[in-house]
Amino acid sequence: MTRSETLTTYELTGERLSPKRTRIDTGDAEFVVGKDVNPVEYFLGAIIGCLNSTATMVARDMDLEIDDMEISVEGDVDYASYRGEPSDVRPGLQDLEVTISVVADADDDELAAWLAAVEDRCPVTDNVENETALEVAVESA
Repeated sequence: MTRSETLTTYELTGERLSPKRTRIDTGDAEFVVGKDVNPVEYFLGAIIGCLNSTATMVARDMDLEIDDMEISVEGDVDYASYRGEPSDVRPGLQDLEVTISVVADADDDELAAWLAAVEDRCPVTDNVENETALEVAVESA
């Protein structure tokens, strides 16, 4: 199997509704960024959502029963650059701290192996930890 046969392609489009709201169309669903939460919160929520689904899948694969799980993520942003103000700090999140609190039928060694597999398999956290090429272009509509 070649690499291109294993990839799933996502193509989303966004339509500006206002300076702070963007309608996102995934092809299967739509949601509005800026309606309930801002883009940084959506990004952090994506991390939590992906960790939840990956952790659940890994637990299933390891025959672990998760009775309860809560995931929290914390990060700092300096909005000076975003606002166009002088700053020596990059505009993105500086550091992220994720805590997964889990109640499961597993001992400490099993939980450590489970967490290692979750970290290895989560696509969203992989994109945070590893540089992903990004190309932004403009075209006149």
